[in-house]
Amino acid sequence: MSRILSGMRPTGPLHLGHLLGALRNWVELQRTSECYFMVADLHALMGEYEKPGALRDNSINMVIDWIACGIDPDKSAIFIQSDLPEHSELAVLLGMLTPLGWLERNPTYKEQLREIEGRDLTTYGFFGYPVLQAADILLYRADKVPVGEDQLAHLELIRELVRRFNFLYGSDNSDALVEPQPNLTPQARILGVDRRKMSKSYGNAINLSDDEETVRKKIGSMITDPERARLTDPGHPDACNVFSYYGIFAKDRQPEVRSWCEGARKGCTDCKKELAGSVVEALRPIRERRSDLMKRISAEPGYLDEILRRGAEKARDTASETLRRVRRAMGLTRKTAVAAGGRR
Repeated sequence: MSRILSGMRPTGPLHLGHLLGALRNWVELQRTSECYFMVADLHALMGEYEKPGALRDNSINMVIDWIACGIDPDKSAIFIQSDLPEHSELAVLLGMLTPLGWLERNPTYKEQLREIEGRDLTTYGFFGYPVLQAADILLYRADKVPVGEDQLAHLELIRELVRRFNFLYGSDNSDALVEPQPNLTPQARILGVDRRKMSKSYGNAINLSDDEETVRKKIGSMITDPERARLTDPGHPDACNVFSYYGIFAKDRQPEVRSWCEGARKGCTDCKKELAGSVVEALRPIRERRSDLMKRISAEPGYLDEILRRGAEKARDTASETLRRVRRAMGLTRKTAVAAGGRR
């Protein structure tokens, strides 16, 4: 059975992009693999270190969303990254052998330095986050990592680190770290209601925690075909963000929608109303599970804490064994001295 490690940064509410890009795949993976799902709060802290006040609440809400989407805490270990100091210790040890050039060529680092405004990201933590990411995965000796094609470069750096570790510390210690393989995740690309990348920072996301009325309102505000100014103008569905949503939430209706759009038989307002009904219906199971979960949390205040405690306990069993092997390989394991007078 494959072992999977994946996680998300708790930087705000989860939205449709998270559902389509990761969570649906996670639900399937837990049926066939041993899964560890991590709330990556240390990674979130790299960008939110100046104002970390919402970090804990975001972490708890993320776990609620995961369970509402079908992540089963009886099948998968759900835990918060910072609850296991093993992540930080392995990151320090791996940092000892990571060449600076490997981090400097990281495309995401350069891209985010250019794009993110209002925050100082020229920090040691942000520059070295790929090492912490490597520690997250290698701690669990995960042989498969669910990634999209845009994340393959990150995984390759981790694989290079394993090879360098084995080169430096010899074949006798090759059991310490497992070189992970990519589990390419088919991803449905979905834009925000304003046609930009869906993101909480843009305020253009349909969140998994939104109620039915909010979902309908957000879809009603979506930007449609920019070339269709009047109802009588023929539409261009392939250029319309609303039409792309039909491809995800009501694919069987796309031929019908294309016909009425190109034939100018129905306006964009009516088209969005019909789409809203499909999206609301698709999210109904998540909304109902979330409601049931909130009732249980209200009745049992320690319910989520127990889930996270059990998840961390299972994660620690594996993480501590990996760390023991790494410490041994790097010459950090103490040998117990036995003297005539006893053990010391």
